Amino acid sequence: MSSLLSGSMRLRARGPLPVDEVWKHYTQPVWWSQWAPHLRQVDYPEPVIAPGTTGRVIGVGGITAVFRIETVDEAARTWSWSVRSGPLRVFFEHGVDVAPPGSGQASEAWLVTHALWPVVLGYAPIAQFSLGRLVRPV
Repeated sequence: MSSLLSGSMRLRARGPLPVDEVWKHYTQPVWWSQWAPHLRQVDYPEPVIAPGTTGRVIGVGGITAVFRIETVDEAARTWSWSVRSGPLRVFFEHGVDVAPPGSGQASEAWLVTHALWPVVLGYAPIAQFSLGRLVRPV
């Protein structure tokens, strides 16, 4: 990918759910369609994500993407994955932090999307909406 055509964007959302609960919802694929409604189905062999494992997601309209979990750092509460649907390739970094003091919230979930700019920009509203759901009770 040419650096002029590709880029990255970081999004975040703060909410009342405790950090450990947000981390659980982020790293247990059984929860993904609850907070990310654009994901209709997740096929993944393990209850918790692990580096080097693969699966697939089926989105709105039957769009199917295969993925590979690249990294998981439990202590830092971060993980990353690469996602492919046809010729489209996207790399995501995810994390959960304690919300800043004075924010009135318990947790902050974040996401960095790396892809072609049209994909990064087109996915941003969906990702922001989903992050907001991730940090709030389902």
